[in-house]
Amino acid sequence: MTRIVRIGGAGGFLGDSSVAAPQLLRGGGLDYMILDYLAEATMSVLGQIKAQRPGEGFARDFTEWVWKDNLREFKAQGVKVVTNAGGLNPQACRARMEELAAEAGLSFRIAVIEGDDLTDRLAELSASGLQEMYSDAAFPGPAAVFSANAYLGGRPIADALAAGADMVITGRVVDSALALGPLMHEFGWSDDDHDRLSAGSLAGHAIECGAQATGGLFTDWEQVPDWAHIGYPVIECHSDGSFVVTKPAGTGGLVSPAAVAEQILYEVGDPQGYALPDVVCDFTEVRVEAVGEHRVRVSGARGYPPSGQYKVCITHGDGWRFIGAMPVVGRDAAAKARRQGEAVLERVGEMLRDRNLPPLRDSRIEVLGAESTYGAHARPGAQAAREVVCRVGAEHEDERALRLLTREFQAPTTSMSVGTTGWFGGAPSISPVARVFSILLPREQFPASISLDGQTLTSVAGPPHRAFDPSDVVRPLAPESPQPVGEMVERPLIDLAWARSGDKGDAFNVGVIARRPEYLPWIRAALTPEAVQAWFAHEFEGATAPKVLRYDLPGMNAINLHCIQALGGGQFASLRLDALAKGKAQQLLDMPVPVPAALAP
Repeated sequence: MTRIVRIGGAGGFLGDSSVAAPQLLRGGGLDYMILDYLAEATMSVLGQIKAQRPGEGFARDFTEWVWKDNLREFKAQGVKVVTNAGGLNPQACRARMEELAAEAGLSFRIAVIEGDDLTDRLAELSASGLQEMYSDAAFPGPAAVFSANAYLGGRPIADALAAGADMVITGRVVDSALALGPLMHEFGWSDDDHDRLSAGSLAGHAIECGAQATGGLFTDWEQVPDWAHIGYPVIECHSDGSFVVTKPAGTGGLVSPAAVAEQILYEVGDPQGYALPDVVCDFTEVRVEAVGEHRVRVSGARGYPPSGQYKVCITHGDGWRFIGAMPVVGRDAAAKARRQGEAVLERVGEMLRDRNLPPLRDSRIEVLGAESTYGAHARPGAQAAREVVCRVGAEHEDERALRLLTREFQAPTTSMSVGTTGWFGGAPSISPVARVFSILLPREQFPASISLDGQTLTSVAGPPHRAFDPSDVVRPLAPESPQPVGEMVERPLIDLAWARSGDKGDAFNVGVIARRPEYLPWIRAALTPEAVQAWFAHEFEGATAPKVLRYDLPGMNAINLHCIQALGGGQFASLRLDALAKGKAQQLLDMPVPVPAALAP
């Protein structure tokens, strides 16, 4: 019989539900469970925590909820865990795991993978004159750095498992490596087996965000039953790289080709140049097909040699930001809320000038409930909302300046708009502006160390035999633009497609999958890069070199749209409500698409 490796995805971010791990364990039959906790924003937070408390800096969500509550079941079933919960302190994470296991009278062979943390090389990197790979910004001052980590791949994880580890705790690795490492180990995939490494990476990508693969964030949300008990994903992986996405029996959620396809395109830029430490992936001919109830088979991934470089992300402070929210109710609530926000910013601007402090570096007012995030596409009727929240964001180099704003933000409760109800969820917050500085460095500079049972092994990924050459990529032939046939009508994109969006630093992508293959030419004709950039014109505000790149994925009857410099800095460097681009696909799905009346749904 064909051997199958079953991997469950129990966590997609720091803060994911604690029900996932016990649910997957109750489902039974897992070989591995992976949990992904790290994002650039998370790394900056962990860095700030570790600076204050050196014994911290790892994901306590894992040790105190997942591990503590389920370690007996892990032991009984023999399920191996691979997680990046180690964050910036994987040794401390292991120590806490061992402490909890000892209290339960159990022991595990827990491997720790290190080598990604570059905080002891900041002076060297700073002196090298490196520039940020996307913006050409200068290297940040070492004193401002919160974290500095290379993205390791799946090979060290595979080596740790080969050495006999029951559990593998990593620092920063690419998210998909949490699944690729076990598959490399179980199936003996070599470093030159690029198609299978790409397929294994896609398997990891499919479940790295937990229930996003099983109906979470799905366009057709009303078709997804029982959110309260949504099933978390399980992949059944084969040695040829193909896999089936499913979920535990009796759970909520939905596993369908469209839901899985949405997740495949989530946070992807160039689908033929998806660069990872072990391989450059090509997803253009990937196919998703239903093979049973809540069972979707994924196949067709191809791979190219890796670039021979690791991406290094450095998070650093760049001043301070203020976020405050004040509700306003009653007639003309939106107009009153905006005027009130503008008045507070004007007042604080004058106070800064009187104190010889620089003006606010940036500010933003968004009236929630009046469709502020839709820009010119906001419905006129939204301005008639009688309950809104005025969300005000501001940045300044000096925290003292924002303390003035915090103080003055309370004043309108009794001195400005009628219907102002006071604080919304507590007092406004001030936090560091956390920016990401990304560079590429030769991967041989980052040997990974594996510590297990008191011994240390080294896993070195040297230069590939042949590095990735972009000229090897053959783009799919662009289909001919369709010609109008008979009567033409306009339909909103949502009638013709599913879509999902996600952030990529200061950019976002929207993957658009045609509901029927015959819709794709019309979708593509309407969603040109120029048309999409015009549709999202408000998102490119302040961009120095905005653009939209479009890629074809004929295997899934899909296109991918990559919007560059469209998030106001992204994540903790952005004042925007939707800094993670969770709603961009929803906004694009309102775009009208001309189609023949005979074809219109």
